[in-house]
Parts: sequence; structure tokens; C-alpha cells
Amino acid sequence: MSSESQTIAGEAAPDSASVALIRSGEVLLIKRAYAPYRHLWTLPGGRAEAGETAEDCAIREVREELGLTVSHLRHVETQVLASASGGWRLAVFASTRFEGALAASDEIADHRWVPLAQAAAMRTTARLHQLLLRAFARVGAQ
Repeated sequence: MSSESQTIAGEAAPDSASVALIRSGEVLLIKRAYAPYRHLWTLPGGRAEAGETAEDCAIREVREELGLTVSHLRHVETQVLASASGGWRLAVFASTRFEGALAASDEIADHRWVPLAQAAAMRTTARLHQLLLRAFARVGAQ
């Protein structure tokens, strides 16, 4: 596990992860087909499996949801989130290094590459645009 996503002593480790896949000034956003966040644009990701690190979870979720292999993850932040079904700690990563043919799973209603400026006008999960600003800065993307 990289030292970038390790938690401060006493804090719970992340139990979910998402990834901002960035290329040429655009980010790949997905529209969720199921709860939580059904019909909202967001980043690919999901819950960790038993014994899985946040990085491993992020890599697996991108592969399962999009058919892409991602590498060189950069930790952006860890968020504490809550919904009617409970709470979780989401490790958010960014990467410009991924490969494969994009093949969306049934968990995804839609997907598209979006310029950073356009993301602010979309119906997204809370504060996604601010998160994307930090993700782009983390990987040095414009």
C-alpha cells in the first residue's frame, strides 16, 4: 500500500474508493444506474472487499465498472460520507495512467469524457466539481 493513502493514527481506514480518470483536460464521469446516487454523475468506484486496500479497491472497481486497467494512483482525499443505508470512508484517487477498451457494466447508466469546466453544470454527487479541481491539481493536469 502506498503511503499516500494511509490514515492518521486512530482514524478508520477507507472502506471504499473512487478514481478520477483524467486525459487531455477531461475526466471520465459515470452516471450510476443504482442506489446510492442513482442517475447522478460521479466517479467510478465502490465498496472495498474484505482485506482489500483502498488502492486495490479502486483498481478493481475501475476494471469491473469500465473494463479499464488503471495504475499510478494519486491519493486526492478521503471523505466521510453518509446515506440512509449508513456511512463510509471514501478514498478518492486520480490517475492519468489507464488502458484497455472502455466497456461499461450494468451498474453504469451512461458515461462520458467531460471537460473540467463542463462538470460544474452537470447533475452530480455533492461537491464533485471541487473534488475534480483537487484531482486535476494532484496529477498536474490542466
